[in-house]
Amino acid sequence: MIEFQSVSKKYSADALALRDVSFSIAKGELVYLAGPSGAGKSTLLKMIAAVERPTSGRVIVSGHDIGKLKKAGVPFLRRNLGLIFQQQRLLNDRTILANTMLPLIVTGASSSQAEQRARAALDKVGLLDRAKAMPLELSGGEQQRVAIARAIVNRPQIILADEPTANLDRAAADRVIDALHAFHSAGVTCVISSHDEQILDAAARVIRLEHGELVEASAGGAS
Repeated sequence: MIEFQSVSKKYSADALALRDVSFSIAKGELVYLAGPSGAGKSTLLKMIAAVERPTSGRVIVSGHDIGKLKKAGVPFLRRNLGLIFQQQRLLNDRTILANTMLPLIVTGASSSQAEQRARAALDKVGLLDRAKAMPLELSGGEQQRVAIARAIVNRPQIILADEPTANLDRAAADRVIDALHAFHSAGVTCVISSHDEQILDAAARVIRLEHGELVEASAGGAS
């Protein structure tokens, strides 16, 4: 499903984000990315989503070579991805339901179809009863669960989550992780970056980065 082959990413002569990173992730796996800030976790996730391209090496996602992917092909790749990035915020002038419907509206779904699927997605993260609420009426943990609902409304094959529990208390963080694990249990491939050692200690597979280099890749298809 995802393969990194000797991947390096250099933003400038003095800014090397990733160095010679190789691993593979099979369909249906749940993998955590660990490492301190600046280790390269966000860059790695952005490469999977074709937000960034490798400077050298190859990134293969669902059979697509990201380095060779034409601009017109990026939206088709992302239709199979659920993206939960820290910089992606909810729109505060729209209800939770409207926020969740957005990815479907953008891809041409009818309003009725988008609303039906958005309600189903909100139900899966336990927030259907808040569908008419505005984002600022929700707690941080609830907002993050809405972001997950929005990410999965397209029924993606892969979910990418960048620090989805950052700044949440333990109970809220656990609910967010439980929601992501539920989608993994349904067969979705999940790649989640985290600083949370309590979560990482319980993870079946962890890929750990330091200074842009792979320092640990537990069992499951790592190179």
